[in-house]
Amino acid sequence: MTGREFFTARTVAEALAGFRPDHRTPVEHVPLADALHRVPAAAVASPAPLPGFVKSTVDGYAVRAADTYGASDGLPSYLDLLGAVSMGAAPDVAVRAGGCVAMPTGGVLPDGADAVVMVEYTAETMPGTIEITRPVAPGSGLVRADEDVTAGAPLVPAGRPLRAPDLGLLAAAGVTTVAVHARPRVVIISTGDEVVPPSTVELLPGQVRDATASALAGLVTDAGGEPVVAGIVSDEPGVLKDKLAEVLPTADLVVVSAGSSVGARDETAGAVAAVGSVWCHGLAIKPGKPTLLADCGGIPLIGLPGNPLSALVVFGQVGIPLLWRLSGCEHPPPAPSTLARLSRDLASATGRLDVVQVQLRDGVAEPVFGPSALLSVLTRADGYLVVPEPATGLDAGTEVEVTLYR
Repeated sequence: MTGREFFTARTVAEALAGFRPDHRTPVEHVPLADALHRVPAAAVASPAPLPGFVKSTVDGYAVRAADTYGASDGLPSYLDLLGAVSMGAAPDVAVRAGGCVAMPTGGVLPDGADAVVMVEYTAETMPGTIEITRPVAPGSGLVRADEDVTAGAPLVPAGRPLRAPDLGLLAAAGVTTVAVHARPRVVIISTGDEVVPPSTVELLPGQVRDATASALAGLVTDAGGEPVVAGIVSDEPGVLKDKLAEVLPTADLVVVSAGSSVGARDETAGAVAAVGSVWCHGLAIKPGKPTLLADCGGIPLIGLPGNPLSALVVFGQVGIPLLWRLSGCEHPPPAPSTLARLSRDLASATGRLDVVQVQLRDGVAEPVFGPSALLSVLTRADGYLVVPEPATGLDAGTEVEVTLYR
């Protein structure tokens, strides 16, 4: 090391666009029950058209549309009731000129019919005779056999996390298993002579319990990954390098929560450089400047700041998009957000992304400030806003987008 605290500093936008390791998780087949939010490795084509038959979308009567032309309240059309369609069965009756067939919603359209009249526009004036008071056009009140999906068309695309309606469409097509990318295995390493396990009952002067690893594991799980908390590594030279060599073969992403001192950061950078290629050491983000990104034989590594607030903010901005990309998703699903008015002026620096925690009250975003060592800043916040890199700040009253914590 040269003694410089940072080198190859990049903006967050540069990191998201430029730090793109090729590694992707392997493909596995999972049942639909386990497929929610998983990322398909390839588009799934429909084996047959859906719904597969022409069906009614309303309760009413299947008719030939031409038999209803000119019908009105004052001059209804009268049709012979020829029978009824049962749900889940093929019709045993056809529609002929001057006739109609009773239809339930979802029933199979009988031969000879080309429309369905809603029951609200009909009346049975005498047994076996149906009065029609509204005309219908061909195709009214029904869906085509391939109107939902044509045979061979994609049911779901590759690279987009599966949502609940996707599972329903797959089930409707008879697809019960899906080839998806495995959940990224994220190995979390904590470092620092001052860091002790959360189970430590009594702290010695200067010791802190490892809060960051538990919080990071939660973020990883929430983003669809599989966290592996690999324990605490001391600042002694060579120990972190050995730990990285041990975990890299089993990881899809390695996250190192580094110590806060310059020496500890230097040790992290040196250990990472010994097993991989450092892409940047320093991001133009507040909080979170001392961030390291590296490629270790195709496995990405993120070196986070030691302060918990900074570590979690950086992982949210850079780590979670990277985790989604590892699982085959190039465009992560957006987090829930809302618009609010800023309660006070916010200063910033051009070229730096500022992530500001806020509380929401009656449509007003109130910044929550505090040292980056305090996790309570995050627990008190309802979400955060971002002051973009070109801005020098935001004025009170500005409408801002607040990304909400779930």
